[in-house]
Order: sequence, then C-alpha cells, then structure tokens
Amino acid sequence: MGLLDILLGRTKPVAPDLDRLFALPSAAVTLEAAAGFTPAGTGAVCFATVEGAAFEQLHREVQALLDADSDRTGPPVELSRDGYGYSWLVSRRSPDQLPQLVNDLHAVNSSLESAGFGPQLLCSLTSFTDAAGRGLALVYLYKRGTFYPFAPLPGAAGRRDTALELQLKTVLGADLPVEQDLGRWFPVWGAPGL
Repeated sequence: MGLLDILLGRTKPVAPDLDRLFALPSAAVTLEAAAGFTPAGTGAVCFATVEGAAFEQLHREVQALLDADSDRTGPPVELSRDGYGYSWLVSRRSPDQLPQLVNDLHAVNSSLESAGFGPQLLCSLTSFTDAAGRGLALVYLYKRGTFYPFAPLPGAAGRRDTALELQLKTVLGADLPVEQDLGRWFPVWGAPGL
C-alpha cells in the first residue's frame, strides 16, 4: 500500500483465510449452549456463475471428489442456482457430521481458489435449527474472512430476526471472527438449507 492509497483512504483487501472455516465445530458448541441451535447437516458454497469448459470440468472434479467420500450419509453433492442467478454447491451430511461438512466446504473453496476462480467465490454457509424449527445460517464471507449469523423469520418471506442475529454476534465473538460492519450482513434469501 502506497502513500497515495493512505491519503485517499484506500485499504488493501483482506486475504481470505479458509482455515477459519475449521472454527465452525467449536462455534456450534457455543451456539447450542447459548441459543439452542444445532447443526442441520447442510452446507453450501455460493459463487458467481461462470461459463466455460474449464469451470465445468473443475465443478465435475470437485463434485466427484466429495461424492467419493464413503462416510457420506444422505444425497450426493449437488449444484443449484438461486433466483438471483448465483450458483450453490450444496453438501448434505448427517447433523452429527459437522467437521466433515466443514471439510467439504473447505475443499470446494480451496479447489475453486487454486484453479483461479477465487474472484467468483462469494460466501459459504452452514445451516442450523432449533427445537422450535427456526433456521439459522452462519455465513462466511470469502472476500472478508469473517462470519455473520443470518436468521430468516419462519413464515415471513423477506424478513429476518435481527435481534437474534445481534445476540449471536455477541455470543460467537470469542469463537469466530464476526463481521463488524453490519452493512455487510447480506441476506441470503433462497439459500439451500434454509
């Protein structure tokens, strides 16, 4: 970063640290103890859709790698698109396999990044539920290296439980690097698993 960048207030973007995903299992313990949310067994990586043979080949290789896991219970990894045109690579595991689910998310992110598709990566999320059936996602922002909770209100399309999200920001602060800029807590409507 040069003197001109400092004078103009420009900052160097934070480098993604995918190893932060491995903090999710310990954060899940805190989340269950503090708020009653347990893993739902679904995780997904969101990326801007890329056209072309190279990306399609990479997608098939990543999907084959994750589907080859003999410990996988449930459906194979699947690719879906949301109503906004973003692609999601979805992994489903049994709820007690959160560490394996995190490994899946890390493998997908790492593969896309190492193949040169890092700029297309947007976020990863892991789904949770509570005894009342409310859904929650812990969202990892790839370009920021931070997490935030996203809690859509059940039965209220397009509305979220902001009070719960702010409560969880405080609860998870010791386990995860929580995004401090609330303006970056983007809603992920239509995300798989929510």
